[in-house]
Amino acid sequence: MSGSGSGSERIGIFGGTFDPIHVGHLIVAADLRHALTLDRVLFVPAGRPPHKAADLVSADGDRLAMLELALATEPKAEISTVDLERPGPSYTVDLLAILRAGFPVARLVFLMGEDSLRDLPTWRNPDEIARLADFGVAARPGVAFDPEAVYAQVPAARGRLSLVETVQLSISSSDIRRRVRQGAPIRHLVPCAVEDYIAERGLYR
Repeated sequence: MSGSGSGSERIGIFGGTFDPIHVGHLIVAADLRHALTLDRVLFVPAGRPPHKAADLVSADGDRLAMLELALATEPKAEISTVDLERPGPSYTVDLLAILRAGFPVARLVFLMGEDSLRDLPTWRNPDEIARLADFGVAARPGVAFDPEAVYAQVPAARGRLSLVETVQLSISSSDIRRRVRQGAPIRHLVPCAVEDYIAERGLYR
């Protein structure tokens, strides 16, 4: 995590397991950065996702290396390893509290998909999450979404949510892992450097 952020700086926070990072992640992040006029986007690999068994997630070093390769040519994209460096489960509210302390005057915008927004009321301390950051939500083109159901359960989110129609590809990290296991090609689903890394390291076999 670099710098404390200026008062006018807008920082997108894009968390995920990134196992592996794929082009869908990159497209959504770029669309949200542009639409929300973010100064930079911090990609934050999850240390210990509470919804996933530890032995089902690739080593931190491999996920971090793939992120570095994928973001090498991405403008205004950076990596924060704060979640990899802290103990305990990776809860969003704890992550944002750490980032808020590191960037006390910047505007933090937590980037998420529409499905994640629907699930927000079930997350740990969702109102505190909404107090720590705004929300930049990747919405499906042509699909109406009424956030009132979210506001009813997470009142602090009202007025802090921006819905942005983004290009959304039908790609998931789990599908990519499955394709690798089956010997199917993943070219164009992940950056070339990430594809090469997966092959060289023998990941997902």
